[in-house]
Amino acid sequence: MPRSAHPYVQTHCCMRPAGCIQQQEERKEKMDYLDTTGRIFDIQRYSIHDGRGIRTIVFLKGCVLRCRWCCNPESQEYGIQTMMVQGKPKIIGEDVTVRTVMETVVKDRPYYRRSGGGLTLSGGESLCQADFAAALLRAAKEAGINTAMESMACAPMETIDKLLPWLDQYLMDIKHMDSGKHKEFTGKGNELMLENARKIAESGKTELIIRVPVIPTFNDTEKEIEEIARFSDTLPGVKRIHLLPYHRLGQDKYEGLGREYLMKDILPPANEHMESLKRAVERVSSLDCHIGG
Repeated sequence: MPRSAHPYVQTHCCMRPAGCIQQQEERKEKMDYLDTTGRIFDIQRYSIHDGRGIRTIVFLKGCVLRCRWCCNPESQEYGIQTMMVQGKPKIIGEDVTVRTVMETVVKDRPYYRRSGGGLTLSGGESLCQADFAAALLRAAKEAGINTAMESMACAPMETIDKLLPWLDQYLMDIKHMDSGKHKEFTGKGNELMLENARKIAESGKTELIIRVPVIPTFNDTEKEIEEIARFSDTLPGVKRIHLLPYHRLGQDKYEGLGREYLMKDILPPANEHMESLKRAVERVSSLDCHIGG
């Protein structure tokens, strides 16, 4: 007799029809979200930055800003690109499912457990692929893995809300308090980002950490850093701010993409200058300030 026609199976299911249907729907829903597709350009394992402990960083394609100093210019366009790397063409961008990404992420679960690490989403701007990002974060949380995301919060709050239930740490960039200068160096004003910073903090759904890329000619004066620190200190629950010194490690990527690097004449800030900015933060706020992060 075929399995589906066995009287015990029929009777057993008829005894608990609601339970059977609910379990089937839950399994289907879980399978569906693991099949969510997104576009990434790299997965970096064993990172000790961008969140606590040892982390796996998944880099998503696409960004709404065009920061002059961006060290991942290959992340800005959502489209798949070809970049010259050491004289050879390299395809940048790959469409993958959450299930496929998690096969890599879970490999390092013992390291996460010992170090307090986990998964970090980066880019680009992860909110450009909000459904994919939310599904990745959910998969990690359901696997017992800590989650973090680097983001500028440059999206409607309704979009951000999709991710917050699955996010342990929100590593949010605040680049400048002056919207005009922000637009000059990144392509967009900062009003939405500052508004969202407050909404995220007030939600209490995630640990919000403020990060400031310190860029000479853009925001590296004590006055500019103090303004960011004062604002950050008013955000409910925010306790930490990270100052990230500018570097030129991504300069060769611009040449590989056939683009001009607009910051080629700008030198990284000296250690002494970064220390003076750290003291400026501590002078005007109660925030725990770190150089790097």
